[in-house]
Amino acid sequence: METPYPRLEPSFYQNTDVVAVAQSLLGKYLVSTIDGAYTSGIITEVEAYRAPDDKACHAYNNRRTKRTEIMFWEGGVAYVYLCYGIHHLFNVVTGDRDMAHAVLIRAIEAKEGLTVMEQRRGVSQKKPQLTAGPGVMSKAMGITTAYTGHSLLKPDSAIWIEDRGLALEASEIRSSPRIGVDYAAECAAWPWRFYRRNTKWVSKLR
Repeated sequence: METPYPRLEPSFYQNTDVVAVAQSLLGKYLVSTIDGAYTSGIITEVEAYRAPDDKACHAYNNRRTKRTEIMFWEGGVAYVYLCYGIHHLFNVVTGDRDMAHAVLIRAIEAKEGLTVMEQRRGVSQKKPQLTAGPGVMSKAMGITTAYTGHSLLKPDSAIWIEDRGLALEASEIRSSPRIGVDYAAECAAWPWRFYRRNTKWVSKLR
């Protein structure tokens, strides 16, 4: 299903400032057409990760493995990995080739394809629990590790991000340390989690 809204251009993803990209993704629409189903939602929560100095980044110290190799591609592809053997977490690779920067999409406010999202999640009502959290968000959108390396730029992409003109003011954005990266020493305190204020469609801190 094609929409009248513009998809984000390569230049957006290939910005070398991953923190700026992460903040700019708030308010954009994540869209998927997977298994014949169209779903979308407003991005409300993200986290930035940056090689080689970020100890919370999978590619810390430019670590290249079969899994992380995708992160070294040119910005504009999906990096999807399995967390705890259960949750498929969707990241957007950013920056130039070999930079290994990425933004984890942690939550969206569900907008289109709600019935499909509810069926995938086993949730019967439109509540933040539907897509507030990186694992449940990916499940609702139909995104799995099968899409790692998937281009977000091609016209026939199954996953992409659109700009529908929702521009957030700086006052609408909050930041905090990233979630679940206590192992990352001093990097755990970096305030690289960004989220839209005054919305329930964000992860709950434990």
